[in-house]
Amino acid sequence: MAGFTTEEERWDAVARRDGAADGAFYYSVRTTGVYCRPSCGSRPARRENVGFHLTCADAERAGFRPCKRCRPNEAGLAEQYAAAVAKACRLMENADAMADLDALAAVAGMSRFHFHRVFRATTGVTPKAYADARRWQRVREELPRRRTVTEAIYDAGFNSSGRFYEKSAEALGMTPTDFRAGGQHVAIRFACGECSLGMVLVAATEKGLCAILLGNDAPTLRRELEERFPRARLLPGDRDFQRTLAQVVSFVEMPRMGLDLPLDVRGTAFQQRVWQALRAIPAGSRATYREIAERIGAPKAVRAVAQACAANALAVAIPCHRVVRQDGALAGYRWGVERKRALLERETAVSLGER
Repeated sequence: MAGFTTEEERWDAVARRDGAADGAFYYSVRTTGVYCRPSCGSRPARRENVGFHLTCADAERAGFRPCKRCRPNEAGLAEQYAAAVAKACRLMENADAMADLDALAAVAGMSRFHFHRVFRATTGVTPKAYADARRWQRVREELPRRRTVTEAIYDAGFNSSGRFYEKSAEALGMTPTDFRAGGQHVAIRFACGECSLGMVLVAATEKGLCAILLGNDAPTLRRELEERFPRARLLPGDRDFQRTLAQVVSFVEMPRMGLDLPLDVRGTAFQQRVWQALRAIPAGSRATYREIAERIGAPKAVRAVAQACAANALAVAIPCHRVVRQDGALAGYRWGVERKRALLERETAVSLGER
């Protein structure tokens, strides 16, 4: 909302019918006696006839009535869509079996095709992908509670163990039995070292790096690793692993060198898409959360993109530090805004030096 604080910014938003300004303010037209949303599709008004109001109540106290076209005093289209999608999500979360697309569309009050498009634009994933992600989340919750893996599979809504096992290693990052035991059969090697940003902890499974954590001291970083893998066998890295640590430290100091090491990246389908988009941002460049949402085909999933960035456990390797707010300001960073600023300044300086 901070982007629409001056009359010039507001008029520009009205002239462009900028939907992003909806809710930030309303505008009234003296010659018609109505007030509208910034995105209203009615005939453009002359600048000298336009006034601005922070709320509908302010506009109505000034003697203006709501536009019958954009209905500014009612829930906006985006809000209506969000409410409909939320209702469909609740149905999927509470259903014992996968609800079909027709049933979900009916709950949302839309056609099958329109619902599919709105759901994807709002959440960043298709209804099927959302339902699948929810089932896998149920599996994660049920595996430690149930006596057997089979019980957990069916309680989570899977009606075929074969289909479950096809994707289990990819979705859980380990076998279901190991996950059920809290990862107790998974061996994770780790080591800590110093870099210009403080301490860095590097951890890896047999598949590749599963964590690059930044912090102020090694004990805190180790506790963070233990929380992520509560029953895994954490093994101090040997001499070979120290070379891996050295490679990561060099990469932190000089990101343009690249990191030629395999990664064991674990996350939902949506998080994976976001992280892939982050890795495509060149060193020395920045992107906004909105731009990332647009690149993955989910322009309205800005908040979900920010949450995916916050869930990233591979600092620098998945460069969430290159994502900034719409106004260019540095948003929160899992390992501290000062580290984010230092990484960006370092990359920018190198980029300018190459020109």
